[in-house]
Amino acid sequence: MSSTFEALSLSPELLAVLGELGYREPTPIQAASIPALIQGRDLIGQSKTGSGKTAAFALPILQRTRLDVRALQALVICPTRELCAQVARDLRKLGRRHAGLSVLEITGGQPARPQREALARGVHVAIGTPGRLLDHLQRGTLQPQGVQTVVLDEADRMLDMGFGKDVGEILRGLPRSRQTILFSATFPEAIEDMSRAYQRDVVRVSVDAPEVPHGEIRQMQIVVEPEDKLRALYWLLHEHPHESALIFCNFKATVAQLARTLAESGFSVDRLDGDLDQFHRDQVLARFRNQSLRLLVATDVAGRGLDVEGLDLVVNFELPSKPEIYVHRIGRTGRANRRGVAISLSRGPDDARIEAAEHLSGSRIETLTPDLSVPPSRALLAAIAQDSVMTTILISGGRKDRVRPGDILGALTGDAGGLAARDVGMIEVQNQLSYVAVAQAVARNAMARLNQGRIKGKRFRATLIDGTQHRDTRRTTRRDRP
Repeated sequence: MSSTFEALSLSPELLAVLGELGYREPTPIQAASIPALIQGRDLIGQSKTGSGKTAAFALPILQRTRLDVRALQALVICPTRELCAQVARDLRKLGRRHAGLSVLEITGGQPARPQREALARGVHVAIGTPGRLLDHLQRGTLQPQGVQTVVLDEADRMLDMGFGKDVGEILRGLPRSRQTILFSATFPEAIEDMSRAYQRDVVRVSVDAPEVPHGEIRQMQIVVEPEDKLRALYWLLHEHPHESALIFCNFKATVAQLARTLAESGFSVDRLDGDLDQFHRDQVLARFRNQSLRLLVATDVAGRGLDVEGLDLVVNFELPSKPEIYVHRIGRTGRANRRGVAISLSRGPDDARIEAAEHLSGSRIETLTPDLSVPPSRALLAAIAQDSVMTTILISGGRKDRVRPGDILGALTGDAGGLAARDVGMIEVQNQLSYVAVAQAVARNAMARLNQGRIKGKRFRATLIDGTQHRDTRRTTRRDRP
């Protein structure tokens, strides 16, 4: 396999972008997949989170896309909205030298009308969840005749979530001459059946590298009785300092209760589960990514597709029944050569879930023995329930308004804004909205300056968001609910 991107027959534009992004050499899945995909071959690839599979299919898609043809040419099907958003971000980032490239997310939980209008204008690549994609296909608003490539990302997860029938209908509605790409962490019989039904002359690629980099994630458990789990959580949050932590539960009811309890104890916390509509889901994720939010309590809707730079700590408040889910959860930390910590609350030394997780991750899970006999004091809670140093401003303009991060930074730090650059954190521009993290101390002043001033000569509404406005939103579509 090639050890350089230059040997993979990528275009000069893509090689330039890879250099700008600091990508030095292809990962094993990229080196094995990209040449075959550029040739238009069907492929079934086994790879796990963190292996670089998104770039493995995104780069060939970008190379083969004709920008002068304003029609749908590639379709990526993902199991969750979060993964769709991540894939879309990566495609836009890798395609930033492709002038006029149009990438559209098509997911449930948000209005279908803007999606219909964008499809009518013409897009090059669409990334979507099965239910909403099938709806557009059946209504005729998604015209499939120009689709050259279709990717099923995390195909095993889609089947586990019951999307097999929808995916089959979508594939049958696409041109038969297309290129079909399947990426899956595992190869159950259902994936093999799908490959036999919808692929031809398949190239098979399997990457055996473990999803969890050895030595990067310290895995631990606390053996605890159910009634002591909250005390154990407080203890580990105190003993393992963190800027941000992701806490997993198995059920939405547990997520809601735990998030509420932590908020009442003074923590900077919010929740992510299938009952949040897309608008508030985007808000929560933006705040967590930009460190305006320190704790996120989530179901496995966040287990795949959630990419947070520098995530310090993952907690399994409830262990999952399948070891594959455990590995996906803890894979959110310890990325980009940083050390991470993953701590699970377990039933005891004979907990079969721990043994299975050790076997699959290839690492031993240490046992911690805290003293949980004394309830946490107010002083202890105050010490660990620190507020975030940043807060988030929502701006009512995005890519469709031609707003760029530099425009927002300029509005905040220029003569009209008056903020110091150190007071501005991550800026995230989405299709119709933008999020910017600013220091708590200057947040209201920053919001007022944005409302009084202009960005690229236009006025946009700026609003502070703190997560308190969406404690019981339930406007998801049934078909796309994770």
